[in-house]
Amino acid sequence: MIITVGGYPGSGTTTLCRRLAETFGLTHVYAGQIFREMAAQTGVTLEEFGATAESTERIDVEVDRRQREAAVDNTVVEGRITAFIVDADLKIWLVAPLEVRAQRVASRETIPIEEAVVKITEREESERKRYKKYYDIVMEDLSLYDLIINTELWDAEGVFEITKAAIEVRKW
Repeated sequence: MIITVGGYPGSGTTTLCRRLAETFGLTHVYAGQIFREMAAQTGVTLEEFGATAESTERIDVEVDRRQREAAVDNTVVEGRITAFIVDADLKIWLVAPLEVRAQRVASRETIPIEEAVVKITEREESERKRYKKYYDIVMEDLSLYDLIINTELWDAEGVFEITKAAIEVRKW
């Protein structure tokens, strides 16, 4: 089983993926971690690396290559456009309002909410531009997804239980 989970920062993708990996014995592949490792290897900040990615597609292409390579049986692959590049059995997208996501990001990074809003907004804009330019992907088009969950309405356990139920009743 290969599952993809996407969503904007603070929507709960990592929390869900970790729980899915633990419960179902899946390998967790995380596009954000790949991107962070690549930034660290080049010795620049995440923001600087993101800015560089806006001017050259080689960074995103490499992240995507590594995801596809790692997406074998029994894998949960996390990333904003992963559902577009990985052949998965189940494609999930998590949504939540910006204010909710900013509160979550601010809490985990111990930064003011206003700073979290700016960071999230800038990151999302950069990614939207890149994904449209390099792949012709429109992030607002969610028609590719099998399951869309508004994580504002449920806590992490509730989101997991909804996903777990979907996995258990899905026709494989």
